[in-house]
Amino acid sequence: MSDAVAPPLPVRRWRDELADVLRGASVDATHGPIPRTLALLAVPMVLEMAMESLFAVVDIFFVARLGADAVAAVGSTEAVLSLVYAVAFGLAIGVSATVARRIGERRPDAAARAAGQGVVLGLAVSAVLAVVGVAFAPQILALLGNGEAVQRVGAGYTRAVLGGSGSVLLLFLLNAVFRGAGDATVAMRVLWVANGVNIALDPCLIFGLGPFPELGVTGAGVATVIGRSTGVLLALRVLARGHGRVHLDASALRPDRAVLASLARLASTGALQTLIGTASWIGLVRVLSGFGSAAVAGYTIGIRIVIFAILPAWGVASAAATMLGQSLGARDPARAERAVWLACRANAAFLTAVGLALVLGAPWLVRLFGDDPAVAPFAEACLRLVGLGFPAYAFGMVLTQAFNGAGDTWTPTWINLACFWFWEIPLAWALAYPLGQGPRGAFLAIAIAFSTLALVSAALFRRGRWRTTRV
Repeated sequence: MSDAVAPPLPVRRWRDELADVLRGASVDATHGPIPRTLALLAVPMVLEMAMESLFAVVDIFFVARLGADAVAAVGSTEAVLSLVYAVAFGLAIGVSATVARRIGERRPDAAARAAGQGVVLGLAVSAVLAVVGVAFAPQILALLGNGEAVQRVGAGYTRAVLGGSGSVLLLFLLNAVFRGAGDATVAMRVLWVANGVNIALDPCLIFGLGPFPELGVTGAGVATVIGRSTGVLLALRVLARGHGRVHLDASALRPDRAVLASLARLASTGALQTLIGTASWIGLVRVLSGFGSAAVAGYTIGIRIVIFAILPAWGVASAAATMLGQSLGARDPARAERAVWLACRANAAFLTAVGLALVLGAPWLVRLFGDDPAVAPFAEACLRLVGLGFPAYAFGMVLTQAFNGAGDTWTPTWINLACFWFWEIPLAWALAYPLGQGPRGAFLAIAIAFSTLALVSAALFRRGRWRTTRV
């Protein structure tokens, strides 16, 4: 009797694998077809960023009902909060790159130790940021060129958001642990809970619905802090129970000088990198403040919508970074590079469609945030001109995240410095004032900077030095 040949196991359908991932299964980025693996990582990350993008517009949706001064106060505070985001992203870059590399090396204990040291570092930085934010809230608004009306209306909001900025920092950091480990669905669920709480509390605390006090624009800040803090507690609970690839116990929180030094090095460069990029928004606010509160309010509404539209694409970029980091840990740089270019093409297709939607639908989108005739023209111009740069920026965001995923945080730092500070802000000022384009010139400078970022990033990524970066 001849030996029977066992039939091959049936290939699981894409929807079954995706369902498993969305239920909480981890993704091993070092094996399997690249398009499928990238998609399994990207879908929960895109959904996570979609909720983050909703968070970015909810406050403005309600605050816009309070007038241009309130919107200008939120916009100015967000410009300063971008400094906090820079620190948060810096820590997240360092933690995510280290965790991804350790997971790729099949060293989950080392990944947990990196996560724990990240939390220690994050708590220390959070304390400093909170003290500064609470003590100097009015002065911060004045420094950005806002008048007394905006300072009076917005000081409480600024104090609440900056005072509670530690919740923002820790939420970014902890979700970076999940993403680096391939547990992207956990990060998605944490952010959904955090933003769900914020969305529910926003109208209650702003307008005083039911038993809640009417806090005006300050209520938006309080809701934000409560929502983010809820997410932080949930993330810590998941890590402590060890439901994913990373189990955070007390031993991982004991200071480890070597790991702390490595994380601090990556985080400081990552924070500088992000600071250079995001703080350019502060420079743009300063350029626009010369045209009055209506211009700043229009810019604030326009950029909130832009963030809403662009954040899901960061999910694709984050998936590429995770796949690159784990593949380098598994000593497979060729797989890492193929994944990055595939992510670039997918992101470009998505953001081209989104940019077109912003250009064509600008008036309708702006009306969702109020009908102030002085503000709407600025917001519409912002959407149309910034949207033109979306196709190029799709490549730029994936490639800069890819450098970070490899632990090469210096390359995107220099790229951001050149494209945003040495190019975008001077160009915005020149177009707005000497060349007489007004706020439209500042908005056009953003699109031009996006395109420059993509070209420079692609040229440097092809050189391949990221392959030999050590983490």
